[in-house]
Amino acid sequence: MHSSSESELQRIIKSCQKWERSSQNELYRRFYAYGMSICIRYVEQEDEAISILNDAFLKVFQNIKSFNLEQEFKPWLRRIIVNTAINHIRDYKKFKQEINMEAAKNEMTSEDVLSLIAYKELLALVQSLSLAYRTVFNMYVIDGFKHEEIATQLGISVSTSKSNLARARVILKQLIIEKLNTRYA
Repeated sequence: MHSSSESELQRIIKSCQKWERSSQNELYRRFYAYGMSICIRYVEQEDEAISILNDAFLKVFQNIKSFNLEQEFKPWLRRIIVNTAINHIRDYKKFKQEINMEAAKNEMTSEDVLSLIAYKELLALVQSLSLAYRTVFNMYVIDGFKHEEIATQLGISVSTSKSNLARARVILKQLIIEKLNTRYA
């Protein structure tokens, strides 16, 4: 049984499938914050994230007729936004392979440490990573891509993807330790 919110979303989607502008605007407003939370992880500048989100919604509206109303909308939208962000990075940035062939031996082991740091602080730490490290980290850890998928999407080798992820984790661990040391010193 659908909740009234789900029924309302289905009504909006059906109207979007008929190219009704008011429903497109409603869908955009309803999922703007959600979309921005995804985009801002991939790029540093808010205006760049907005541009990616707008491009993603354009793709949503162009492809919404193929959306199956039996599926959940959010995962479908998320996939379009993530792919748009990845394409943006691949097309408009010179994605430099940052290779560190030594895999990191130390990984973050305590989730309790992360609870001491606010989400915005963690986001800022992730955004401080280089483009290559940040992109692989987001794709693997946050969005659940496999290394093979990351390698294909970014035009890098699987070993480079793994290396960039390991290096990103080491850097993030160091940054978190530094932040906690300065906060609780």
